Amino acid sequence: MPEIVRQFKTFSARRINEHRGTTGKPVWQRNYYEHIIRDDASLNRIRQYILNNPIKWALDKENPVLGAGLESTPARDKLWRR
Repeated sequence: MPEIVRQFKTFSARRINEHRGTTGKPVWQRNYYEHIIRDDASLNRIRQYILNNPIKWALDKENPVLGAGLESTPARDKLWRR
């Protein structure tokens, strides 16, 4: 499995960078997280994570679009606790 993920990241990063005109720029995080889904509750938590994660990035102070000046807000903090 690790080899498949590595190949996917390599191929897709090259294509993304070709499209952007940013040869060699990192696209993916270095590692990835593996988790065995053991029951419906675990599956549902992972589904919610996948659905909510783009919203979290839009509010993340490390998002280069926003910069480091994003202040903590109750709505932002609630998303991070999910």
